[in-house]
Amino acid sequence: MSRRLTVLFSAFEALLVAAIGVAIPLLVATLLWAIEFGFAPDWAGFWRGAVDVWLIGHGVDVTFRLDELTALAIGVPAGTIVIVTIAALGFALLTLALGVRAGARVAETGHRVLGELTAFVVFAGASLLVTLSAVHPAARPSIWQGALLPALVFGVGLLLGVLRADADRGAAARGRLAGWTSAWSPRVRASLVAALRAGAASVMIVLLVSAVAATVVIATGYAQAIRLYETLHTEVLGGVALTVGQLAFVPNIVVWVASWFAGPGFALGAGSQVSPLGTTVGPLPAIPVLGTLPAGELSFGFAGLAVPVVAAFLAATAVRPALVRGIGEGSRLGWSALVAVTGGAAGGALFGLLAAASAGAVGPGRFAEVGPDALAVGLASAFEFAIGLALGFAAASLPGLVSRRVPPGG
Repeated sequence: MSRRLTVLFSAFEALLVAAIGVAIPLLVATLLWAIEFGFAPDWAGFWRGAVDVWLIGHGVDVTFRLDELTALAIGVPAGTIVIVTIAALGFALLTLALGVRAGARVAETGHRVLGELTAFVVFAGASLLVTLSAVHPAARPSIWQGALLPALVFGVGLLLGVLRADADRGAAARGRLAGWTSAWSPRVRASLVAALRAGAASVMIVLLVSAVAATVVIATGYAQAIRLYETLHTEVLGGVALTVGQLAFVPNIVVWVASWFAGPGFALGAGSQVSPLGTTVGPLPAIPVLGTLPAGELSFGFAGLAVPVVAAFLAATAVRPALVRGIGEGSRLGWSALVAVTGGAAGGALFGLLAAASAGAVGPGRFAEVGPDALAVGLASAFEFAIGLALGFAAASLPGLVSRRVPPGG
């Protein structure tokens, strides 16, 4: 493919990803405008609302000035300023996935660097224009965040897609990395790789368990969620819009459940706490998914703290063979301890970043604090992962120790 076609193709891929992301909330908003409001209001307001939702989904801060009716409905003075800082991570996850797909397609053009740069710049430009189109005194998104944050999410996906699709490029990248670390001791390289893999694997296992746990909790509390839907008296489209909004927060909920397993838990408003030791929350908005939240103290809630430890234990057993090959002969106790501590720190840092991305402000007053405390979650999970990794390495070493100490025929 020629360079000109590569530029056009990459630009089209970037615009397509941005269009799909904005189109999801815009479709719901347009249907509400047409069916519920009978085409009466200005459609531009629904466009701005859809763009605001998409931007919030990528962590862009949006400042709202509440009108008289909205302020009265939530019991605050008219003109109150509310800054929404929480990210509805479902939209970011969609952009990331579409970015991976776009990166794989760009890799097929033969001009990978040109295609990547073109796609990234075009997406950033489209994101900036969309952000500028949504600026309004009643709802003003951060312009610089609107241009940067969605583009960063897309750029990460783009890079992952190119590297996954292009085996030669991946090999070259590994070769450059090997050259950069050529002066390192083989044991140091093997330990660093094992620590990063173990930390990331520990986080992924905890998130997987959290996703299953969240599904079970929502399924068992389904009846209460239905009752909340009924009390809201939403029409069909209103119910669809509410459901789409809740689906956008599913990744947040998974991270919150993972934070619950880590111990610190999460908050649903200032002064509230949802943790293994119990649930203490104040009045909550009538959002159906919140109705499935277990209330009170859980008799065996502390058992959830074992999840990060067990996850790290499994990760340690998975990475230990490669670590042993890299270390070679000699004592492995010190290296295993180093990997346990370093892997725990890496996993805790990643967990803390996820917790930070899932938290923020969603409203005035006490709802300026929603989600987990990133620092507390990062520190607690780092400690738990380090323990699990140490136990995993120790348990995997026991058969070898026993075989060396027990004489043949003993």
